[in-house]
Amino acid sequence: MPTIQPREETVFFHDRLGHRIAAVLARPEQTTDQVAVLCHGFLSHKNSSSNQALTELLIGRGIATFRFDCFGHGDSDGPFAKLTTTIGVGQALAALHYLLTRGYHRLGLVGSSFGGLLSILAAADWTRMHTSKPASIPPLACLALKCPVVDFGEELRLELGEDGIQEWKQTDTIPDLHGGVTRLPLDYAFYQDCLNRIAYEPARTIAVPTLIVQGDHDEYVPLHQSQRLFEALPGPKRLDILPGADHRFTKPPDFQRMLTLLTEWVSRHPKA
Repeated sequence: MPTIQPREETVFFHDRLGHRIAAVLARPEQTTDQVAVLCHGFLSHKNSSSNQALTELLIGRGIATFRFDCFGHGDSDGPFAKLTTTIGVGQALAALHYLLTRGYHRLGLVGSSFGGLLSILAAADWTRMHTSKPASIPPLACLALKCPVVDFGEELRLELGEDGIQEWKQTDTIPDLHGGVTRLPLDYAFYQDCLNRIAYEPARTIAVPTLIVQGDHDEYVPLHQSQRLFEALPGPKRLDILPGADHRFTKPPDFQRMLTLLTEWVSRHPKA
């Protein structure tokens, strides 16, 4: 079966703080009002291998995708040093609002790792906005999460240790979590913001169908975060734990399984 090539359009839009956000809207040949917003992970970008693969698969199902660079990443405004979870959530919400102006009303959120945290918190905020303005804010169709961070503060403490947290506080830099030797500038305010943006309680307000996919050999995000998140979600939900899979699903069968699960979920829940 031939690969279906999406029609891709580079776009720029702004969040409520005026930050310029770079994105790519990929559309299938047939007209649709269904779109999945793809939120990438920490130190990743809109054109990650996962986002590219998901775009191809979802386009094949007749679903548009919208992948954007979070603040300080890729082609969006920065600098990375000033990133916070709160800014990232605002940008995910700005993406949803932008898509309404483009005629999309069946909106899904697909979040990877840190992008999963942004997606959960944005979904909770969007749910509140829909409740107060149902005529202008449609409900989300679904939420699909790949190894989502739920409590980034906990993950960072486990990764850096108390000494590492103190060095961060003193220097406003962190180690490159992807293995690079150079420390990265990131204000300690990021960590302080994380302490106030833990997603377990907000998740209790999200009733849309939600999928969580994570490997049981994830070396970054503790598996108990996904398990506790699953317990908190009140609506239709599914937790798939892939035996032997790591954070990046580096084994090809794990990567394909993850992609299939996310694609099937978004395709199965076109409406809220």
